[in-house]
Formats: sequence, C-alpha cells, structure tokens
Amino acid sequence: MHVAVASDHAGFWLKEKILEYLAGLGHAVEDLGTCNTNPVDYPDFAEAVATAILRERVERAVLICGSGVGASVAANKFAGIRAGLCHDTYSAHQGVEHDHMNVLVLGGRVIGEEMAHELVRAFVNAKESQENRHLRRLAKIDAIEVRCGMELWNGSSETPSY
Repeated sequence: MHVAVASDHAGFWLKEKILEYLAGLGHAVEDLGTCNTNPVDYPDFAEAVATAILRERVERAVLICGSGVGASVAANKFAGIRAGLCHDTYSAHQGVEHDHMNVLVLGGRVIGEEMAHELVRAFVNAKESQENRHLRRLAKIDAIEVRCGMELWNGSSETPSY
C-alpha cells in the first residue's frame, strides 16, 4: 500500500517513527513533512495529506499533530476525506472497514510509539466493507457534503476548489 505520512512540529518525532515502521512492513511511504520541530501550522499538513489522497498519489495517510484533534478537524474539511482520530486498534480498523476512513489521525503528545505502531498496522491492514448497510451510510455522508457545498472532487489534475 502507498501511504503518506505528515505532521506538524508536535508530531514530528512520531512521524519519523511511523515512516520507518511502515517502510519496514513493506509499504511505499511518502513523507509530506514537516522536516523538523520548528513551529508550523497543522492545517497545512492536513491539506497536503488530503491533496495526496484526492489526487490518488497515495491510498491512505497518517496525519499527526499534538493532540490529533486539530489535524482531524482540518482534514475533514476536504470532501472525500474521512479522517479519524484513533487511540485504540478497534477504531483504527473499524474506521476503515465500516466508514472507509482514509486518514488515520494520531496525537503525538497523547500516544507512544508502540501504540502508534499498533494503530498504524490495524489501519493499513483493514479492508473497506462493501456491505450494503455501510455503503448506504457512506452515500449519506457524500450527500451531506454535496448539500453543504463541498462538492466531491472528481480526481482531475486541477486543484479542487472548496
């Protein structure tokens, strides 16, 4: 699987560990920054992750900020992005299976390296359910995005307008 990983300064240390871990599992990884612990703004990295997924450069992404909350809020502003902040492995795999979550959000100041590894492993190994009940719910989410003026991006090479 091709996975992007990005963080702000508060998640930098964990991003580095996750990149190494994913590569060790045999996944293709793309580092979308940041490159050090100098203060930066998490919405910029949420946008980088969203763009990589929406342009189909990667299949899924891991996004990290201090608590995970801000990055999750920012990532979910993009139509077609389903970001979930997870602290347990059940949510990390169930979010993919039932909700087609494509961004795993982690709090670099909340969880440790070993838990992050467990969450990432559960996330990348999970498969999206094609059961009617899940697809029906996802269609409702898509309809909400359209009604709220967040037209789903069609995958063209042009930057989506939000």
